[in-house]
Amino acid sequence: MTTPATVSMSWANTVLAAAERMGVTRAKLLAQAGIDRGELACARWPVDHITRLWHAAVAATGDAGFGLKAGSSVGPANFNVVSGLVQSAPTLRAALALVPKFQRLISDGGRVQFIAGVQAGWMIYHPRQGQLAFSPQQIEAVLAASVCLMRWVSGNDFRPLRVQLSHARLGALAGYRAAFGCAVDFEQAFSGVLLANAVLDAPLPRADARLARLHRQEAQAQLAALAAPEDLVTTLQTWITVHLQGDTATRPHAAAALGLSERTLARRLHAKHTSFAALYDAARRDAALAAVAAGDQPLADIALALGFAEPSPFWRAFKRWTGSPPERWQRHASHQPPPPHTGRRG
Repeated sequence: MTTPATVSMSWANTVLAAAERMGVTRAKLLAQAGIDRGELACARWPVDHITRLWHAAVAATGDAGFGLKAGSSVGPANFNVVSGLVQSAPTLRAALALVPKFQRLISDGGRVQFIAGVQAGWMIYHPRQGQLAFSPQQIEAVLAASVCLMRWVSGNDFRPLRVQLSHARLGALAGYRAAFGCAVDFEQAFSGVLLANAVLDAPLPRADARLARLHRQEAQAQLAALAAPEDLVTTLQTWITVHLQGDTATRPHAAAALGLSERTLARRLHAKHTSFAALYDAARRDAALAAVAAGDQPLADIALALGFAEPSPFWRAFKRWTGSPPERWQRHASHQPPPPHTGRRG
């Protein structure tokens, strides 16, 4: 079974902080995204959480260039131990070689690939979505943040030779120029940044072999911790999601599936500061938000599929989850930025 993609809270905080700078409070953004404030205490989020957060941030700020601004505002703290890894590497080329191995510490909602060339090399980003379609704002933020980090690591304000994006232009061309300082091509075969070999092979000012070893050891330890077997809560979350639209997503059935008594299951969940009811409610919420955002089913059918006997309890639950009735939330979720310019280059 493929492990679901997740992102670190340091990356989620990038979105929340950027929205706050534009006047949107965390409470408002989380409510619009349908994410409980208690989940801020988690170390990592499912990738669909961050996707909903991006969509909500663009809708709440009304800024189609939000992804570029969020990505361009990052600092070393947004990249955890990976910042130390790349800054202590001898060159930017060596630093980029480390990213594919350790990027999961930031997010495994995508994959970075480096392709070397005679005069320049491409850093390419391949997004990995969950159940929800990946937001193009996420892609723009990743590339803008990558350029920002490389500038910090190299100690100079270099410009990529070129940037290209697989989607159409979202915001004003000035936003792309501010983020990248170079020409940008849209609707291309892949999304990436082209870097001159002279930039890639220049010595980095903070290169330190001893620190590099220490950062690598810490990063490897963190990776090993992420690869540990799933705990009870994660296992149960997966089981509930699979059985949500049947009549077996009950505590007795879950306990039997896990080989536990109901009392033992309840006791172990209590030790994890949660309960079956809380996990079931969260799974219902995630499924409801995805279905309502998709907009291809009547709301009454969604309610019935999620086990609500009639629409009114579903309406009340949805308002509790998001602060809005489903019709209004659906209008926010389907918010689209202004149509892009007809040109394909900037």
